[in-house]
Amino acid sequence: MIIPAVRGLCKWNNRTVKFNRQIRYYYLRFIRLRGEPRDLALGMAMGVFCGMLPIIPFQTALAVTLAIFFKGSKITAAIGTWVSNPLNWYFLYYYSYKLGTTLLGLPEQRKVFSAVIESIRAGERFVDVAGHALGAGATFITAFILGGVLLGIVFAPLAYFVFLPLFRSLKNWRDKRRERRQWRRQTP
Repeated sequence: MIIPAVRGLCKWNNRTVKFNRQIRYYYLRFIRLRGEPRDLALGMAMGVFCGMLPIIPFQTALAVTLAIFFKGSKITAAIGTWVSNPLNWYFLYYYSYKLGTTLLGLPEQRKVFSAVIESIRAGERFVDVAGHALGAGATFITAFILGGVLLGIVFAPLAYFVFLPLFRSLKNWRDKRRERRQWRRQTP
């Protein structure tokens, strides 16, 4: 009886160790990002803008394309799209739709929106989710995208101004660390 309980504990511990290793890995990748702070922050802003758009499978491709066009960091643009993730899709897309319908002066269609969100929540394939959205009509899609663009316009500059000082301090920390290492090598 005790052995299965220990096995279960070991599996849980193993998962925790793997999760902690992943967190550390991504932390190290983040502090090792290369580039000018302005470019890194601009890439993050492009990623956040595209992450607000309700175009789930194409967010990263659009963010990287915008980062290339505006000379931002492609890596941070891809990272910035993670602002939309399964934990907040419902809220993000709900407010995106609500904002779009308000601006266009359309009546809110809760049944249509619920069908699209339920298909996302159920983990249906992109083709099925797109089928629900396209079945709702062009006004639904227009409201959805307009709301996403407006949310992106609001949150992208915020992301830029939040991440710019962060990337500047990261660069300063890295430069000071490099200077200390060089000083240690030079002193006998």
